[in-house]
Amino acid sequence: MLDRLINNRVRALMRKEFAQIRRDRRLAISLVLPPTLQLLLLGSALSTSVANLKLGTVDDSRTPESRELVAVLSQSESFRLVSYYSSVNQLGDAISRGKVDAGVVIPYDFARNLQRGRPTTVQFLLNAMNANTAAIAQGYAEGVIQSYNAGLRGEGLHASFQQVSAQDISQRGRVQMYPAYLYNPGLKDSWFIVTGVFGLLLILNSSLVAAAAMVREREAGTIEQLLMSPANTSEIIIAKIAPLFVLLFLMALLAVAVMKLAFGIPFHGNLPLVLAGAALCILSGISLGTVNATFSKSAQQAQLMVFFINPPLNSTAGALNPVEAMPAWLQPFTVVNPIHHFATIARAALLKGSGFLELWPNFLGLLGFTVVLVALSIWRFRKQLS
Repeated sequence: MLDRLINNRVRALMRKEFAQIRRDRRLAISLVLPPTLQLLLLGSALSTSVANLKLGTVDDSRTPESRELVAVLSQSESFRLVSYYSSVNQLGDAISRGKVDAGVVIPYDFARNLQRGRPTTVQFLLNAMNANTAAIAQGYAEGVIQSYNAGLRGEGLHASFQQVSAQDISQRGRVQMYPAYLYNPGLKDSWFIVTGVFGLLLILNSSLVAAAAMVREREAGTIEQLLMSPANTSEIIIAKIAPLFVLLFLMALLAVAVMKLAFGIPFHGNLPLVLAGAALCILSGISLGTVNATFSKSAQQAQLMVFFINPPLNSTAGALNPVEAMPAWLQPFTVVNPIHHFATIARAALLKGSGFLELWPNFLGLLGFTVVLVALSIWRFRKQLS
């Protein structure tokens, strides 16, 4: 069956394609350098954690208790004390100018209320230009305040006796929570981001490389020469797709190595399962690029059309942010997104160790999308040849 599919004419055409790709140094570099840099940069730069927020302080209390609260806030990795301000207006102006990201206002009766056992209020100002950063910083600040309150309660206990024979039944019951983090004990957000960026790279680079190769060959006039050869349309299509698929699959193997060596992503599951999903993803990307090239008259027009295809795929993939965080009306579109299905396969197989029995719906969705795109690209390419 394979010998019938890849006969001598197809082999000759494939050797021609490999030779043409080898002469194009820019294409060879684009298969190695951009994926590596994108994985390293996006995996390192994109992070859901917040650290070193610039903190400004208005301390109207000027007491050891207020200085201790500021010290507790600034000693955490989340906040870095920048300056003290004499009034709330000055602090607000500093936040508006971007000199500080957050501010804490301590009232003058802070220490007196603490010593008398009264509740006291501390105002915490946040620059909510980035709502996600503000929400995370608020959570960090609340955690620091809780730790500070726990320290105050510990300092206020002056026991005069010790009970050994029985427990104190007058104490109220307490609920303690001990969290267990499954599949990512170190809470490394790069594991989530990199496995999502992997799918983005496959689709983006595959579509760009395929479109560039098709348009460049049409501009050079070599497609017309193929029509003069004894090969039929099916053989020409196979010879055009196979070399690109092989090179892009090698790019996927390089990306897997970068994920393992640079980010330490564990391979708990079946790696061939991930590579099978990557193969379908690459075919989808090549088909997208081929369809794009058949509608484009120049390389610039093909690159412009990519901006109308890839951003919707990227934004509805759930690759860089959870699908649950997307608007409810937008979530159903992830069903027809190949990047979403591959990101689910990569995360579940690598981090959770899931097998095909758990991931077959995603494989089915990815396979369906790939078949439709391949059929559409073949139809468009045949129409162009005719």
